[in-house]
Amino acid sequence: MTKFFTLLSREIRSYFYSPIAYIVLVFFLLVSGVDFYFQVSFMNQRAVEYSVQEAFFNSVFFWFAFVLIFPLITMRLFAEEFKLGTIEPLMTAPVRDLQVVLAKYFGALIFYVILWIPTAFYFVIFQAVTHEPAGSSTGAYLGSYLMLVLLGMFYISIGCFASVLTRNQIVAAIISFAVITLLFFFGLVQFILLDVGSETRQLLGYFSAIEQMGTLSRGQIDTRPIVLYVSMTIVMLTFTYQAFQSRKWRL
Repeated sequence: MTKFFTLLSREIRSYFYSPIAYIVLVFFLLVSGVDFYFQVSFMNQRAVEYSVQEAFFNSVFFWFAFVLIFPLITMRLFAEEFKLGTIEPLMTAPVRDLQVVLAKYFGALIFYVILWIPTAFYFVIFQAVTHEPAGSSTGAYLGSYLMLVLLGMFYISIGCFASVLTRNQIVAAIISFAVITLLFFFGLVQFILLDVGSETRQLLGYFSAIEQMGTLSRGQIDTRPIVLYVSMTIVMLTFTYQAFQSRKWRL
């Protein structure tokens, strides 16, 4: 375990030494801050039936920034190591391949979680200024951030798999962006096809990140997304581990 935490510490430090990480952080906070401002401004103009917190986590700007950050976070994980040749001493070090994969994955996941921490202050500041709660309940906040963690776990595992397939960071980013976008829009099919049956619509809703976020952001905790994204994350990390071992023997 000591070797794993050493690798994990190395990955976390690499993010804070990388200019791309700060670009991602500034871009994300800028987009999310503008989104929060526009949602509050819109709600000031008319009466709505949802809270500021629900509006923030279910807006177009939110999902645009959300989908875009994963390729930027994960594209360098393995691709840069293969390109620079630094993967070879890492592979010959007395660490297991699984530890390398998990250290890179959890390093990216921790950085992803750090991105979201400042957004919690949006709601604190809103309540301090307006003396009104931004969310309907504590469960609504917990549900929203739980959904963010679940989606982040799964999408980062996709990015890890894309990065281990190539030594080109741009190619890795394109692959992960294409796959994540495809999966995200697959959940929107139920809103586009109006002639589908109720059972089909229910099945598609099971894979809809927007619908799942809408449910959890209202404080209605559903175990189905938890099972779905945890299991799919394990599958993608297994694929990443197998691909990493395959590339190792070809070096």
